[in-house]
Amino acid sequence: MSEIQVGEKIRQLREIKKISIEELASESNLSVELIERLESGALIPSLSPLLKIAKALNVRLGTFLDDAPQTGPVLIKSGKSENVIRFSGKNNNLNDSKLEFYSLASGKSDRHMEPFLIDVHPPITKDYELSSHEGEEFIFVMKGEIEVLYGKETYLVSEGDSIYYDSVVPHELHAHNDEAKILAVIYTPSE
Repeated sequence: MSEIQVGEKIRQLREIKKISIEELASESNLSVELIERLESGALIPSLSPLLKIAKALNVRLGTFLDDAPQTGPVLIKSGKSENVIRFSGKNNNLNDSKLEFYSLASGKSDRHMEPFLIDVHPPITKDYELSSHEGEEFIFVMKGEIEVLYGKETYLVSEGDSIYYDSVVPHELHAHNDEAKILAVIYTPSE
C-alpha cells in the first residue's frame, strides 16, 4: 500500500462524511496544509497525525491500510504482509522513512487492535519529536535494539525484550544503532 493510497482513503472518508479539509484539520488539531499534503500523497505521515485523523473521522487506524474487509480470521504466512506503509520521522520527507509498517490484520474489519511488523531504520538526526495519542502500545523486539523515549525516561529495548506503555504519554522510538525489526500492537479506544 502506498502513501498515495493512504491519502486517497483519507480524502474518500472525509468526503463520504461530508467534512471539509478545514473541519478535519480543526477536529484533528492539524494544519490544513498537512491534510492537503497527506491526501495528495506528497507527504509520508508519521503515526501520530494518522491516529488523530482516524479519531476525527471516527474510524480505526487500520481503515487506512485495509483492502477488502472480512469478518473471519486473517492469516499472514511468515509475516509476509503485502500491506506496507512507511511513516516519516520529524521532517515528514518522502525520502526520510524511518518506520515501515507491515499490517498483520489488514482486511479484518471488526478488529480493536492494530498488529504490525515494523522495520525500524536508524535515525537521520538526533532531533527526536515525541508524540502522543490515546491508547496503548506493546512492542516486542525481534531483531536489533530500539531506543524508546517515554516522557522524560529513555529505555533501551533489545532483541527478545518487550515494552508496554500508555501512548497518551509523549513517546518516540527509533533503532538504537543498526536496523531493527519489531512486533507492535497498537490499541486505540473507539468512541
